[in-house]
Amino acid sequence: MDLLNSIMEALNGQMTEPEYFTSLSASWFHYLALLLMVIGMVLTITRLKGASDAKVRKTVLGFAVVLIAFEIYKQLNYSYSNNWNYRWYAFPFQFCSTPMYVALLAGVIRKGRLQDALFAFLGTFGFFAGIAVMLYPATVFVDTIGINIQTMVHHGGMAVLGIGLLANRVKPKSSSILSAMAVFTVLVVIALSLNAWHNAFIQDGTFNMFFINPIYENDLPILSMVQPLVPFPVFLMVYVLGFTFVSYLMLLGRIGIGKLFGHAPEKALQTA
Repeated sequence: MDLLNSIMEALNGQMTEPEYFTSLSASWFHYLALLLMVIGMVLTITRLKGASDAKVRKTVLGFAVVLIAFEIYKQLNYSYSNNWNYRWYAFPFQFCSTPMYVALLAGVIRKGRLQDALFAFLGTFGFFAGIAVMLYPATVFVDTIGINIQTMVHHGGMAVLGIGLLANRVKPKSSSILSAMAVFTVLVVIALSLNAWHNAFIQDGTFNMFFINPIYENDLPILSMVQPLVPFPVFLMVYVLGFTFVSYLMLLGRIGIGKLFGHAPEKALQTA
């Protein structure tokens, strides 16, 4: 235990909490993360263009392994900094946590409809969530160096992998968003089950996976206004459809860019 404490103390270095989109001296960390994300996007789009299924799976699996490794560090750090008491609010099954699990599954299964659905989720829902946090990291920065690196690697990685799959693997048609929505719905059901489990058996600290635990108020934009006005099942329907809509915009943008540059995504898919 003493050795583990020594290791965690070494990994608990502190820094001034970064700001976003302010001066270079205050926001250099955020600007660096954005620059690395853009470079990663270019490299991933290029790497996955015309890639074999084995190469795509290896890339997706590598992404999952890196994110899970950083997540393990995050969980250990949060517990260590809380006298080894687990922080239930940080349980790794928020919306932004799920791409690492989805990518892990997509990276180990063979090519088929399920893998296509998982890729579609990563390229739409995952890409949207990652890019949204990278452009508006209002609640993710802290004063711990390792946690700041973890959150930028995690969300930046979601954007990097998402756009790579969106550009090369996600079929540019409505069925893609429907299959991605199916994956998202399954994840919502899992989050609901975890919330119910914690409410019934743990009851320790805040536990609000996907921010849809009915015992808490939702503070997400727009959804926070809808929740008090409608029954919970209706709120869940609005929740799923709302996230599906903004994720569908990612697919529409991909289709629009393809038409603008005269690119035929189907050909790239057929050669993969």
